[in-house]
Amino acid sequence: MEADEQVHDGREDELLGIAEKLCRMKAAEFAMLGYDQVTPDDVWACISARYQKNGFPMLHRMVNDILSLKATEFMNWMTMQAFKGALF
Repeated sequence: MEADEQVHDGREDELLGIAEKLCRMKAAEFAMLGYDQVTPDDVWACISARYQKNGFPMLHRMVNDILSLKATEFMNWMTMQAFKGALF
C-alpha cells in the first residue's frame, strides 16, 4: 500500500452519521424557535464552512460547533450567503 493511499475503514461513515444526527437535532431546535425552514443540510453547510480553510477538526470540536451554534450566528451566515449569491 502506498503512503498517500487512504484506508476507508467505515469510521468516516460513522462520523458523518453522528454529524448528520446532530444537525437534525439542531434544525429541530431552530424550528422550535420559529425558524421552520432550516434544514439539517443548512446547519451542516454553516458548520462545515468553518472548516474550509484548515480542514475538518477532531470529532469533539465538530460536535461542540454544531451543538453550540446559535440561531443568530446561523442567520448571520445565511444572510452573508445570500449577499454572496446576489447579483449587483
